[in-house]
Amino acid sequence: MRRLAIGMLVALAGMMLLGTQSPATAADDDAPIGRVDVLQVSGLIDPILVDSIRGAIDRADSEGSQALVLQVNSPGTVLSDDDVEELLDEVADAPIPIAIWVGPNGARFYGPAAQMLTVADITGMSPGTRIGYLGSPLNPQNVEIELSEDAILQLRNDSGGLDEVRGDPSDPSRPDLGLLTETLDIGVPTITSMIEVLDGKQVDGVTLETTEEAVTDSGQVQRETTSTVRFAKLSLTDQLFHTVASPPVAYLLLLTGLALILFEFFTAGVGVAAVVGAVCLVLATSGLAVLPTRPWAVVVILLSMVAFAVDVQVGIPRFWTGVGLCGTIVASLFLFESLPGTSLRPSWIALLTGIVGITLTFIVGMPNMVRTRFATPTIGREWMIGEEGVVIADVNPEGVVEVGDGRWRALTNRATPVMAGERIRVAAIDGVTLEVEPLEGAARDYRERRGNSAEADADDDADDESTGAATDD
Repeated sequence: MRRLAIGMLVALAGMMLLGTQSPATAADDDAPIGRVDVLQVSGLIDPILVDSIRGAIDRADSEGSQALVLQVNSPGTVLSDDDVEELLDEVADAPIPIAIWVGPNGARFYGPAAQMLTVADITGMSPGTRIGYLGSPLNPQNVEIELSEDAILQLRNDSGGLDEVRGDPSDPSRPDLGLLTETLDIGVPTITSMIEVLDGKQVDGVTLETTEEAVTDSGQVQRETTSTVRFAKLSLTDQLFHTVASPPVAYLLLLTGLALILFEFFTAGVGVAAVVGAVCLVLATSGLAVLPTRPWAVVVILLSMVAFAVDVQVGIPRFWTGVGLCGTIVASLFLFESLPGTSLRPSWIALLTGIVGITLTFIVGMPNMVRTRFATPTIGREWMIGEEGVVIADVNPEGVVEVGDGRWRALTNRATPVMAGERIRVAAIDGVTLEVEPLEGAARDYRERRGNSAEADADDDADDESTGAATDD
């Protein structure tokens, strides 16, 4: 009993000691500092990037992040004004603080989507970056765009760097355009600096905590990031479709896909080239649908491929090859419309790659392929006249036949079609093309009929003479 009483007294004393500790203090010591998410927004603002921003906002809210920082480097916007206004509403109504940092050095934020700077909670830009080409002020449903007259005047059809955007308080001719909340002496040079400026900011009654001061051994005071920073990028699938929506990639995929399909067409079969070409065309179409593409330029490229095909079928580059090259060059230069402040014309490297590649393909590669594909290694092909073979692809009026050990391009002789699987006879040879006829039922050439009639008349005369001589005897 004595031991039980002592134990109860010790337990009671412990509970009293725990009760004297401040619950708030204990919670403050153990509470983790909220995470900060960073999403890299790079390239043209297109539906893929808009979906990624929406997903990042939902993810940060559901997982308890303090804030979301959008690291932006975009040369323009390919969205409609309605889509941009919807995006502005979602950024303004986000359940967590949204910060926008234009960086790193050399980055740009052009186009109507740059008006997000007016609805974000915290904004900053790195030195050496530029903002502009905002266009007319948009009208989202849930928030009012507050663009000053100075900002509209200077940045509607132009761009400005850090000094032009933040202005100079001592110079009335250089007013603050009101797009930045953080205008440190040197701007916000790094993403780490942007995380630091979030510290202590109050957004919707919530104070952000991202850094703390620490004293080094030398007595210097420096700030250390205490919040966990989580970086995010597009998924592999989203990155693929975002990449093909860039002008040089969409342009090269278009030319590559068309050239491969044309190549497969003249190899008399469907193989790897056709599959790869079809995939390239699907990806190119996806990119062209997003980009500001000129339809007439796409039509010119398609017609150029038809012109190339005219000469490919004879195995010699001639007039139509030149027409195809001229059409390809013109369409390549004017395939995309320009955005304000940004030329969407593919880089000179991409243009040279596409034009030189098409030139070599249809002047050297395709003609050699056709001559090799529909020829035999035997010198002289006269021996083939009269030879029999089998039809591989319907000859009506053109097709493919197999004679001996090789396959040949073939034309019908005397306009008599021959179907696949039927037997044929070689009647003549024109270059690398065989003129063929069915073994039975072929139409007879009028010249042959006339020649045969003369021979028949001569034979009849000879017979008559023989008959007359016999009668005399």
